[in-house]
Amino acid sequence: MKIFKHLHHYSRLNAVQFVTFRTQDSLDAYLNQLIGSDLEMSKKQWRIDQYLDKSREGAYLYGNMICLLAAYLKSLESNFYDLIAFSIMPNHVHLLFTQKTGLSCLMQKLKGESAILLNQVLGRQGKFWQKDYYDKQIRDERHYCIAYEYIKNNALKAGLKDADKRFYGIHEEPQL
Repeated sequence: MKIFKHLHHYSRLNAVQFVTFRTQDSLDAYLNQLIGSDLEMSKKQWRIDQYLDKSREGAYLYGNMICLLAAYLKSLESNFYDLIAFSIMPNHVHLLFTQKTGLSCLMQKLKGESAILLNQVLGRQGKFWQKDYYDKQIRDERHYCIAYEYIKNNALKAGLKDADKRFYGIHEEPQL
């Protein structure tokens, strides 16, 4: 089975980025097979997201964990990004933001500090987030609107009863 070690990440200051990352424990045999497949990256990521929406593997983000992670994501705004929208799913997170610093630095801080915080509250140890993440720079207004609506509707589409607590957006009508 072909497993890629690192995804290529595109980082540019002031770029609008769509980023998805997932819990370490959400990885199972099916996801590992999908990750190692030769599918085009956007199709692969779409299938991964569809699977994660239904999977309970690594699903730690419920109740207070949603509020805790949402507050942490908002706390990074002044130095690392301008937050546009996010959706906290049970085992993964979608973010839309304008980059203020290097993407790898931002993601290392975000995932590292939130992992410590979430592990502490959950009374667990070890890796919380999968090492890698998916990112896509937004190309134009149409792409922006698609990403914003995807994030906005992800929890609803997955049928989560607490969907209203899982989405944050700066506005209802996305504009570039």
